[in-house]
Amino acid sequence: MSIRSKLFATVALPVLSVSVAVPPAVADSLMKPFEVAQEGGGQSDEELLLQKQRQAEEEAARQAAEQQRAAEEEAARQAAEQQRAAEEEAARQAAEQQRAAEEEAARQAAEQQKAAEEEAARQAAEQQKAAEEEAARQAAEQQKAAEEEAARQAAEQQKAAEEEAARKAAEEQKAAEEQKAAEEQKAADEQKAADEQKAAEEQKAAEEQKAADEQKAAEEQKAADEQKAAEEQKAADEQKAADEQKAADEQKAADEQKAAEEPKAGGETAPAVEPQPQTGEGQPVPGAEQPQTGEGQPVPGAEQPQTGEGQPVPGAEQPQTGEGQPVPGTEQPQTGEGQPEPGTEQPVTAEQPQVQQPAPEVVDTRTEEEKVKIADDPAATDETVVLPVENGAAVLDSDKDADNAGGNQAREERQKLREELRAKEEDAPPPADDAAAQAAIAAEMPADLPQKIEANLNEKGTRVDEAPVFVVPETTNIVNNTVINNTVINNNTTVNNITNNITEVKIVEQVDNRVILGVGDQIFVRGDDRPRLRYDAEETYYDQLPRGRTRETIVRPGGYRIVTVYNRYGDILQRSRVDRDGNEYLMIYAPERDEGPRPAIIDVGYELPPMRLRIPVRDYIADVSDDPDRDYYEFLAEPPVERVERVYTMDEVRHSARLRDKVRRVDLDTITFPTGSAEVSMSQAKTMRKVAAAMEKILAKDPGETFFIEGHTDAVGSDRSNLVLSDKRAESVASLLTEVYGIPPENLATQGYGERFLKVRTQDAEQQNRRVTIRRVTPLVRPVAQR
Repeated sequence: MSIRSKLFATVALPVLSVSVAVPPAVADSLMKPFEVAQEGGGQSDEELLLQKQRQAEEEAARQAAEQQRAAEEEAARQAAEQQRAAEEEAARQAAEQQRAAEEEAARQAAEQQKAAEEEAARQAAEQQKAAEEEAARQAAEQQKAAEEEAARQAAEQQKAAEEEAARKAAEEQKAAEEQKAAEEQKAADEQKAADEQKAAEEQKAAEEQKAADEQKAAEEQKAADEQKAAEEQKAADEQKAADEQKAADEQKAADEQKAAEEPKAGGETAPAVEPQPQTGEGQPVPGAEQPQTGEGQPVPGAEQPQTGEGQPVPGAEQPQTGEGQPVPGTEQPQTGEGQPEPGTEQPVTAEQPQVQQPAPEVVDTRTEEEKVKIADDPAATDETVVLPVENGAAVLDSDKDADNAGGNQAREERQKLREELRAKEEDAPPPADDAAAQAAIAAEMPADLPQKIEANLNEKGTRVDEAPVFVVPETTNIVNNTVINNTVINNNTTVNNITNNITEVKIVEQVDNRVILGVGDQIFVRGDDRPRLRYDAEETYYDQLPRGRTRETIVRPGGYRIVTVYNRYGDILQRSRVDRDGNEYLMIYAPERDEGPRPAIIDVGYELPPMRLRIPVRDYIADVSDDPDRDYYEFLAEPPVERVERVYTMDEVRHSARLRDKVRRVDLDTITFPTGSAEVSMSQAKTMRKVAAAMEKILAKDPGETFFIEGHTDAVGSDRSNLVLSDKRAESVASLLTEVYGIPPENLATQGYGERFLKVRTQDAEQQNRRVTIRRVTPLVRPVAQR
């Protein structure tokens, strides 16, 4: 190998390899000696080359070390920055995770704290509620015990007072009867002596006249035999006249004697011509003798004692104030349920009705569970449905009447009739609305009915200054026998033969503007609602119409009128509300019936079969105390529970439990009348707010609706006083609805029933029996088509 090749292999080649990794300047410096050597022909010193090579290597190593160190420093720096960034990112992430963990822990702690607080509050509330319920239970038990003790003491005191009052009353009655008998005997003796004296004087006069005639005849005998015959004939005629006069005088004496033995109300002797007693506003009392002229009208000028508003009580002078009203404070104080206070002045009394027999006992062997089951589904049975309470009476008032008349035997008979009706598929489901309930009536209504209704409003009449005087329908010897399925349904239940005999209506008692009427062994109260109807009236006037009808017009503020047309008997033929724009809303309409004399008080429900209740009792009776939050609008707006056969008069509805049973009822049992009282406190009046609001909503939809308000008492006290008291209770609630809640008085009708329809069968004082009931009777007294 040449020196050049050796140098290239040993020096140049390594330098070239280094020059690849070092900068070009260094490479040039390394390669320069070789270039010089080549240029010099290869004559350079070898040691110099080796030294240069060594220097180059050292320089390359130094530079490589510096580059390595710089690279390592740069890598270390970058690694440090990356490490720092990673640590910062890790720290940031750790901080965020720590914060999230702390927030989650705080949230969970807050939720646990809230749950613990809610659980503690719930437990505290439950403990508080349990404590309050326990306190209320204990208070209720204490209150009940106190009330029972007070009631027991009051009952004992009442019983003692009643026994003492009864004893005193019996003594006073006995003394009065003895005094009355003595006075009557004295009057009879004086009358008999006067009659005998009169008869003796008449006899003496007749004898003297006869002697004179005979003397005259004897003196004239000589004149002519014909004259003698004429004189004898004259004497005979005069004798006959004398005998007839004597007989008339004796009859007159007998009549006067009979009148002396039958004094009229108030204990005074009746005059020869008895005046015509009245009921209502100028209405004659049924059964009273009435001198007549023309079409059942009283004889002009005949004295007519009045009852009702502004009318004197028959046989008793009444103190007056204002419109002929009794002086305030004359109302009789009461003790017991409608019992007059001993020693106070008693109301005027007249004829005594027949003594009513005690109601037969009803034994109900059904368990409480069976009664509840029947009450939930009455349609599944033909038995009498009763209230599922202790001693609960029948739900239907017509069933109550049957129980009172015939007891268990009446229940069995009515159950058989219901079974027969079911077998004949005559047991139709309840109507869906009022129109469906009156489906049988629509076809019978005359086509010109709207024209007739309008004619009653506009018919020309004669204006009269006084209230109408209504005559009394004939009521003697009218018998109502109705045969249904070969079984006679009537007033007094026997096995298969019952007769509703309507006899003469008599005055039993007169109390203020109410009169109690007796029909057979039953008594009824008839009140006068005209003062209540004239509430807030601006004017009231009357027009006499043809056929004995009278039209009453009440003008109210705002320009609307209430027009009522009565027939000669006082029945409402039509009542309409006419607003200021002439729009007419029919309220009551009963087609005129021209069928001659008819009974004034009769239950037309006896013509119908026993009713079957086909809806749950809860849907038929709404007790305000048990369900204060009920929707009473939906309840009262419901249709009748069975079909309506015809349009009935308001009096027929008043006197028929069977008709009233067709419509649902609301029991205002939150109004708890004190014993013997008809007053309603304002605190109890507030409990009527929802019922009144429902009535107002119904009237806003149809101003022609009619609501019937019934008053009831418990069985403590006499039947008469309870009748009057119950009628006052119904009137109090009606007045309250008008004056406090704004229900128009013309949309309300009232009637008291005393203790006749007990809710709980007991003769003791019972708060549930002292109540007022409200029914919507519009479908019974008005054609639905005229709504």
